[in-house]
Amino acid sequence: MIEIDIHKRLLSATGDFNLKVSCRINEGQFVSIFGSSGAGKTTILRLIAGLTQQNSGSISVNNNKWFDSTNKINLNPQKRKVGFVFQDYTLFPNMTVKKNLEFALNKGQSKDFINELIETMELTDLQNRKPETLSGGQKQRVALARALVQKPSILLLDEPLSALDGEMRNKLQDYILKVHKKYNLTTFLVSHDISEVFKLSDYVIKLENGSILQQGTPEELFLGKITTGKYTTIGTVLSIQPSDVINIVSVLSNNNIIQVIATNEEVVNLSEGDKVTITSKAFNPIIQKI
Repeated sequence: MIEIDIHKRLLSATGDFNLKVSCRINEGQFVSIFGSSGAGKTTILRLIAGLTQQNSGSISVNNNKWFDSTNKINLNPQKRKVGFVFQDYTLFPNMTVKKNLEFALNKGQSKDFINELIETMELTDLQNRKPETLSGGQKQRVALARALVQKPSILLLDEPLSALDGEMRNKLQDYILKVHKKYNLTTFLVSHDISEVFKLSDYVIKLENGSILQQGTPEELFLGKITTGKYTTIGTVLSIQPSDVINIVSVLSNNNIIQVIATNEEVVNLSEGDKVTITSKAFNPIIQKI
């Protein structure tokens, strides 16, 4: 169990505000922190990692205090078992992929785990190359592998896929889910992308002006209810074509185009570019705007 009680005074373009977040996260959950820019999402990750110090409150991981303002406890970042993946990769340009991973090893830690990570992240053919020769997606795979070198219990992802195109984002999302499950991580993701949050998350925390506006499963936050259908996917409306008394809605989901037959009532509030969910229930697809 991860118990977070954060109080931090922040500066923003619109003035000062207080970041006040209290929540409990179960071990092994994939948690997304979602909300508008400047709401304090990245600061939460930095506070968990110990890279920024909060004004008051506490952070407890499996009954171990990482921060406690009352008892003046504040573990330094090196003693917190976290892996942090930043938006800009932060790889060493003068080192090969393998050397970047080895540099992250703790003193005395065996190099054997490096080979496992290289295989898991499919970096075998890239391990002797330097970052300048890699694509954005390849660099992010290296950054993700490096964050796992010290076998963290918590993985922190600060919009790691925001600079990538749609196809590459989908592939990297699959890698993230793979390592989250394989290494039994508790993962915190900061993202602005609803489809990404919906695909990856067990639990979502929606922030507004430093406070939790909503929290719950992706279905509870974005659909307003728990979906009971056997299959649910999320996508973007490409077109809505009227045909007699029905409409054919084309939706882009995971690089596939899905066409759904919808009534006039179902499409009255839909427009091209809207994010939607498609749920199959008793062989009848239901489309809902998020």
